Amino acid sequence: MKFLKLIPIIFISLGIFSPTNNLYADGDDPNNYKVLSNTNKKLSITNIQDFLKEGDTLIKAGEFDKAKESFDKARNLAKQLAGFYGDLNGSFRGLDARIPKEMAEKGKKSLKIWAESNKRLAALYKSKNQPEVAVPLLVEIIRLMSPTSSEGKEAYKNLFQLGFVETPYRGL
Repeated sequence: MKFLKLIPIIFISLGIFSPTNNLYADGDDPNNYKVLSNTNKKLSITNIQDFLKEGDTLIKAGEFDKAKESFDKARNLAKQLAGFYGDLNGSFRGLDARIPKEMAEKGKKSLKIWAESNKRLAALYKSKNQPEVAVPLLVEIIRLMSPTSSEGKEAYKNLFQLGFVETPYRGL
C-alpha cells in the first residue's frame, strides 16, 4: 500500500506530471487557449465595430438595406454582450471584487456601442422617412446612456426634431 502512495511522487520527480509541463490548445503559447480574447472573434466589441464600419461603407455606396443588416448585427451583438457582462457582474458580486469591476467596465463599453448602433440605425430610418421605427431606437439610447449623457441629449434632440416630444430639454 505504501508503494501506491509513492507512484505520484515518482511521476512528479520524473517530470511526467510537472506543473510546468502544460498542454495548450495551440502550441506552446499559453495565451492561445483564450479563444475569445483575440480581436477578430465573434463575441467582441471589435466585431461590433467592424459591423458598424461595414454599415458605414455600405451607406456611402448607397446600399441601405445591406447597411441596415450590418447595423442590426452590431446592435444585436452589443445587446448580447451587455447582457452577458451584466449577468457575470451580478453573479460574482460579493465573491471576487475584480470580476464585477471588469464586467462593469466591459458592460459600459458594450452599452455605449449598443447606443452607437441604435444611433446609426435611427439615422438610417430617419433618412428613409420612417420615424416610427427610429423613435424606439432613440428612446432606447436615452434609457441605455441616460438623458444627461451626450448620446442621450442627442437622441432627445432627434426625438424633438421628429415631433415625438414637444418639450425641449434644457440640458441641451
